[in-house]
Formats: sequence, structure tokens, C-alpha cells
Amino acid sequence: MSLFSSDPFSSQALLAALKQVTRFEPQGDPAANLCLGRGMLDGKPLRMALVENRIASGSLGIKECAMLVPLFRVIALEKSPLILFLDSAGARVSEGLPALGAFRRMYGAALTAAISGAPIVCVLGKHCFGGASMLAHLAHARIFSPNTLLAMSGPSILAQAAGSNALDEMFRAMASAAIGTEARARTSEQNRLCQSENALQEMLCTAIVEATTPAPTQVRHGKLKERLGNALENFHGEPLQRRDLDKLFAPGYRIVEQHGVVMGEAQYNGIICDVLGYVGGKPLGALQAWQLAELAWQLTNSPSSSTSRLLMLLLDCDTHATRLDDEKLILSEYLADLSLAFTAARARGLRTTVLSKAGGGVYVAFASPAKSVAILHGAQIQVLPGSAIASILGDNATKLTDSSDFLTAGVAEEELRIGLMPQL
Repeated sequence: MSLFSSDPFSSQALLAALKQVTRFEPQGDPAANLCLGRGMLDGKPLRMALVENRIASGSLGIKECAMLVPLFRVIALEKSPLILFLDSAGARVSEGLPALGAFRRMYGAALTAAISGAPIVCVLGKHCFGGASMLAHLAHARIFSPNTLLAMSGPSILAQAAGSNALDEMFRAMASAAIGTEARARTSEQNRLCQSENALQEMLCTAIVEATTPAPTQVRHGKLKERLGNALENFHGEPLQRRDLDKLFAPGYRIVEQHGVVMGEAQYNGIICDVLGYVGGKPLGALQAWQLAELAWQLTNSPSSSTSRLLMLLLDCDTHATRLDDEKLILSEYLADLSLAFTAARARGLRTTVLSKAGGGVYVAFASPAKSVAILHGAQIQVLPGSAIASILGDNATKLTDSSDFLTAGVAEEELRIGLMPQL
């Protein structure tokens, strides 16, 4: 008989059960919302990281990310099992750009662990939003409680984006249903509902065994195509010309664009490099993320592609789509898929260049796999768009606009002083 009598089996009960069935033992001092430790499951040792909602909606700040980086690096080397508990809203907005830089480094280490084949299983608390939801999708499987909500954007943001009052109970209920456990479990077999302590132990054991022989990353990418259905278009780009590209690639470039997704080649610093990116300015949705990931895989797998060429990613987009239709597809998974496709090309010396603006989960997807990030003089990188930051922090909202702030915060390694001119 379960020790937990709540009905339904709540996220708090799920966490308590997780600690009990794994015989969780903390190691070291906790850092705000994060506690690291070890556990045992089916007689075998495993590592554990618990991100609880203790302060700032369980967000991941500088200290939490700094502790997670070495953990993911060890996991990648050892190929040891990891159970990650997440009850988190993502990167900590109140810490500004340094938190985004820390999240970038942490997510990059998590990508390395994911592609290493280390068995990673994620258990979810009540909320898993933003960058935390992308992190969850690097795991082989996600175990939900009945009241878990997972999305890039929460119900209030989805309501505002739809032009509805954020307090409209009908829309919030509809949005919560779309991003809740039952909908997520119907969308992906890797999303699993847990309703009791006894069920949790069996689900964890099964997921870890499955994760020891995970499906190749490209196979996971292929399955995401099915969700898009008839919405997916073949890529037929039209020639793109922009004044910032004229200056960045002064010797010449041939780049085509479709709905913001770009690909081509260019001459940069005396070499020919391949180019991919998203420069539509509009929020990045699931369809565009999948299309870009597909182009990245085609470039990586092409027999005629020169793997010695630098791959440059171009970014001019400061946020993900906040449409309910994108969230129904599980936008977080498409952004994680995109970052994994870029990671597969990391050996090329992957470089991301921010042309005008970047931010949030889209920035994380482009910047975390890259070996370096450059920003054009005058461009902006933000944790979230200004309106979203203001809604969270109110009068305490601040903006860092000096280029040295971006370099100090670790969101970029280089500023390119070529001048930023309006798009043609």
C-alpha cells in the first residue's frame, strides 16, 4: 500500500516516492533549488539531481547550472544512469544575462551527455516550462504525475498570445489540458503517467533499461515529422540578400530562405563555410525548428559535404512561438531536437552568429551546441523578450545593452564590429 493518500497522485507525492524507492542520499550542500545525490534502483547505483520549486518557481540560476555542468560531464564519461527531477520554470530571469550564459553552458554539457548514450530518465514535478522542458527532452523518457504541466510557455502566456485575458478560466483550462499529462502521454510514448509509488519503481527500472540502448538521435528526429502531418513543406528557398549579410560575408554568399529558415554557403575570413539558420524575425515554431534540424542532418550526412568546412549558424529571433497549436505538438521537443541536430555537427567547429536579436529557448538551442557565439555590434541577446521580462520583474526589470555585458555574461565570445544596418 502506498504511503501517499492524495488523489490524484500529486507531484509532491511523486517526489517523495522517488526519494523513497531510490533510497536517495544527498551529496554535498544544496544550491537554491538543486540537490545532487546518489541512489539505488534494482540493486544498481545511479546518480540523481533534484530541481525542486523552492525559490523563483524552481528556476535554474547561476549556482544550480554550475553544479549541473560537472554532473553531466561525468555522466557522459561514465555512461552511468541519471535520474533528473524537474519542477522548474527554466532559466532564472531575475539573474539576467549571467543566468542565460550559465544555462547555455549547462545545456551544452547536457547535450554531450545525451549524445554519449548515457541512460537519462526525467521525473517531472508540477511545472516544467521553458528551458527546463527542453532539458527534459534530452532524456530517454519522462515520467509525469497526473497534475504535471510541460511546455515552453505556461497557460497565462498562451492566453495573452491568443489575445485572450490571462484570467479567462475557460482558455486557461483549455491550455492546461493541451499541455497537461494526458495530452503529453497521447502525443509521445516516451511521456508516461505515474499514479502510484509502486508504479514508479517499475517505470523507472523499465525506462533505465530502455535508455541503455536508446534510439539514435536521427531516428527520434524522424518520428517528430509524423506530428507535423500535412503542415510540413519541402524546402524551396528563395535567394536572400540583407545588408548585414553583405557586410558579414563581404567576399560573397549564396543563401536561400523559406519562412525564415535559411541555408547556403558563404565566404568568411578567407574560407568557404556552410550556412544554416533562422532569420525570420518571427517567433520560431515547431515546423520551422524541424525543417532546420532536417537541413542540418542532410548537411551532416551528405557524402558530398565537406566535413572540414566551418558550419555557421545565423540567428535573428528572440523567442519561440507562443501559439497553442505549436504547444500541442510539444514545441520543447522540437527545440531539443534542433539542438541535438546542431550538436551532431559540432566537430566542424560550429559557430553561431546573432545578427540582430536572440533570446530564450531559441538562443539556447542555437548557442549551446556551438563552440563559439559572435554577436554583431548593436545586436541584442535577452533572457526573454522585454515585455515578458517586464511582466515577471515589473519595475525591477533591467536591460543590458553594452556589448561588454554580453561577453562578461558568457552569452557570446566575440563582438563583430561590422555595423548593423536595416534589412532590405
